[in-house]
Amino acid sequence: MEKTVCELFAGVGGFRLGLERSSPDWRTVWFSQWEPGKKNQWAHDCYVKHWGDIDDSTGIDIAMVDKASIPDHSLLVGGFPCQDYSVAQSLANSKGIEGKKGVLWWQIRDTLIAKKTPFILLENVDRLLKSPAKQRGRDFGVILACLAELGYAVEWRVINAAEYGAAQRRRRTFIFAYLESTLHGKAMKSIKPHDIIAHDGFFAAAFPIKDGFTLTTTTLDYNDIKAVSDRFSFDFANAGYMRNGSVVTATVSAIIEELTTLGSLLQDDVPERYFIDGDGLEKWKYLKGAKKINRTSANGHHYVFSEGPIAFPDRLDLPARTMLTSEGTVNRSSHIILDPHSDRYRLITPVEAERIQGFDDDWTATGMPERMRYFCMGNALVVPMIERMSGVLYDIVSNE
Repeated sequence: MEKTVCELFAGVGGFRLGLERSSPDWRTVWFSQWEPGKKNQWAHDCYVKHWGDIDDSTGIDIAMVDKASIPDHSLLVGGFPCQDYSVAQSLANSKGIEGKKGVLWWQIRDTLIAKKTPFILLENVDRLLKSPAKQRGRDFGVILACLAELGYAVEWRVINAAEYGAAQRRRRTFIFAYLESTLHGKAMKSIKPHDIIAHDGFFAAAFPIKDGFTLTTTTLDYNDIKAVSDRFSFDFANAGYMRNGSVVTATVSAIIEELTTLGSLLQDDVPERYFIDGDGLEKWKYLKGAKKINRTSANGHHYVFSEGPIAFPDRLDLPARTMLTSEGTVNRSSHIILDPHSDRYRLITPVEAERIQGFDDDWTATGMPERMRYFCMGNALVVPMIERMSGVLYDIVSNE
């Protein structure tokens, strides 16, 4: 089987970079990146400047793309948003369901229906497993039911990148799915679910865990996805496996590797504009500090708004906190460090943001505004995590 890739919701190419760093045999045959409502498509343009374009469909709304026109591929990857995955209505001509307009999971599902992709690797936020709050686990249940309906078995893990050597405490849900008709799928049928999670599965091979966990089970009626959307609720743990609608899940613990610290990634010569002094420094101390503020809502209700403190400055002897798209702005989530060379407070630079995510220096220095460089890194995945998974994927696809 050729190692061909389709990358959806590609951003600035974290999946592709991780795969290609691991092996030049991976070949991306199509990608899609479109930021809704934006005149300038900075992430798409950055991607194209590194690898070139494929056709004029890669930078438009994927909902407008005829999925049958996407080239055949053996691996579909993508970091899709966490949205409301509930089923909006029943339609006889759409296998009985139709998802809410604009929800990008349905674009993935449509692609799988059209292309019958053998292997899938997806990334999402860790709260995907628990959402929505009023029906915990429903959204992930809908995703699993859709994949089961299409003939896929699924593994998942919540990975904290810092526990496996990256310079950021970033927890993300990764989903690996494969058609049961593949050689890999047939081989996995004879392995016990516990052993798949513990040591024989995809994620255990890439991210070793401690043994001694307890399994919890449930069943999905994947023949009625509307019913899953309406009634299903389950407490998915941070690891699990699903086959034919039978779900097992467990809370597992990483075998933690040596930490990569924020301080090890800092630049030596930093421009003056990143440093903070005087009144600006006092504002940052206020933003980072604990607060209790009396407020009144629009309907006259009085309440106390409170928030806890954030480390100030950020510790250099630990991995960075989770980077958000607001990084670099005057926002309490932005990293502020005490620069070890000057003993002055400052923001992290765009290059340091790229290093935290595992990209090459100046990866986003492609003409986009500095604000967007931070934004793209806050939206990105941790590239070394993809590199680790790529080696396991390489062997699986090679054996087909």
